[in-house]
Amino acid sequence: MIFEHEIPSGSKLYFGQSAKIKREIEFVSAELLENLGFAEIVTPIFSYHQQASFNDKKPLLKLNDEENHEVTLRADSTADVVRIVTKRLGRSMESKKWFYIQPTVTFPTKEQYQIGAEVIGGSFEEIAKTTILLLNEMDAEPMMQIANIRIPHLLNEKYGVSLDVLKSMHVEQIIGTDLPWIEQLVRINSVEDLNDLSLFPSDIQAELEKIKIATEQVKYKNMVISPLFYAKMRYYDSLTFRMFEGNSLLAMGGIYTIDSVEAAGFALYTDECVVNKMDKVTK
Repeated sequence: MIFEHEIPSGSKLYFGQSAKIKREIEFVSAELLENLGFAEIVTPIFSYHQQASFNDKKPLLKLNDEENHEVTLRADSTADVVRIVTKRLGRSMESKKWFYIQPTVTFPTKEQYQIGAEVIGGSFEEIAKTTILLLNEMDAEPMMQIANIRIPHLLNEKYGVSLDVLKSMHVEQIIGTDLPWIEQLVRINSVEDLNDLSLFPSDIQAELEKIKIATEQVKYKNMVISPLFYAKMRYYDSLTFRMFEGNSLLAMGGIYTIDSVEAAGFALYTDECVVNKMDKVTK
């Protein structure tokens, strides 16, 4: 029996203080992003192209249009923003920097509000610094975890380390592989650990060097390096970052390619940011 006051599990309800904090976070973020040269975009809740962004189609909520073509509800904003900006708006818009404030919905009833931005041809430095600025406006100084998805792919494709082992981070199995430098790679955790990369083969070394350069450009005091982290982000193919406060994931982003378009972007998880802000208000 479903009572009149019940809402589906995974959906969101904001009221009173939480609604006020959510509105303030979105307002401040929109102002900051506009001042940084971003233009706003609101993409349709319905999409024909979400399937291309998901290897596993289970999260997609599907229905049909009037001509019986399959459409899905928006489960991801990044891919639609890039496709709409580059293919539909095209040369009619000069901006390469776009932001959005909108929810995504996934199966069965998960609703997630996001503040996101995409920069066509953008850099890791720009989007990481922009994310830090936004979180500073929310009085948050979370841990930044920097990774490079090319490293686990190289370990799998060239050095025979299973992606399943990397995804589950079975450290003993990873160290047990017949690679003389693998234990040292596993032990990389701090920026200082990147000072001497001479032990590693040239391809791994080149990808670690990208992480090192990123840390020097971003200059954020609260960083951890995770070279073996396999980012379960659908289109990211190089440097990525995630930002945590306690056990809460507040933001993530990185460099990616969609339909041969190179870009950089991030998403702030508004719901987690609201909870984080409320916890600080009540203390």
